[in-house]
Amino acid sequence: MYSKFAFGAFLFFSSFALAQNSKTANTVLAGGKPVHTYAKLPAVNKPAPKFTLTDVTMKDQTLESYKGKYLILNIFPSVDTGVCSASVHHFNEDAASIPNTVVLCISKDLPFAQKRFCGAEGIKNVVMLSDFRSDFGKTYGVEITDSAMKGLLSRAVVVIDPSGKIVYEEQVADISHEPNYEAAIKAVKN
Repeated sequence: MYSKFAFGAFLFFSSFALAQNSKTANTVLAGGKPVHTYAKLPAVNKPAPKFTLTDVTMKDQTLESYKGKYLILNIFPSVDTGVCSASVHHFNEDAASIPNTVVLCISKDLPFAQKRFCGAEGIKNVVMLSDFRSDFGKTYGVEITDSAMKGLLSRAVVVIDPSGKIVYEEQVADISHEPNYEAAIKAVKN
C-alpha cells in the first residue's frame, strides 16, 4: 500500500514539476529547429540576478565587480562558431566608444579557449567570462536543455544599467542569427 502511495505521489510531483518547467521554459531555434532553454530571460525593469563567472585568468567575477557601470551581457554558445565570433568582434568595436560601459562576453567555453581566441583575434575591449563552473545559464534562463547543444548557452543580450536594473533584453529567436546590436547600444545611450 505504501509503495503505491509513494509511486502515486512521485507521479503527481513529477508531472507538477514538468508543468512548472513548461511555464518558464523558452523555445528558440537552432538552425531552424526548435530547442528549449531553461527559462525566459530576466525581465526588463527588474534587478539583474547576481552571478559569478570565471575570467581568462581563472578568477571569479561577479555582478558586483562591475557596479556603477552599464553592462552589456553578450551571451552565446561558443567563441568557436562564426556567429558567436562575429558578435564578440562587433561588440569589441562598439565597446571602445561608449563611456562607463563594459561588454561581458559569456559562454561555456573554458577560460583558456576564450583567452586564446582574444589573443588570436586582437580582442581587447570586451571581458570574456566563462560559465563552465557556475549556474549563470540557469539563473539567466539561457542554458539549453535539449538537443545536441544541451548544456550550452543560447544567444541573448542583456543590458544592465549602473544601478543594477535590467534595461534591455533580447533572446535571439534563432541561435544561428546575430543579435540586434543597435538596440543594445541604444539601451545604453538612452
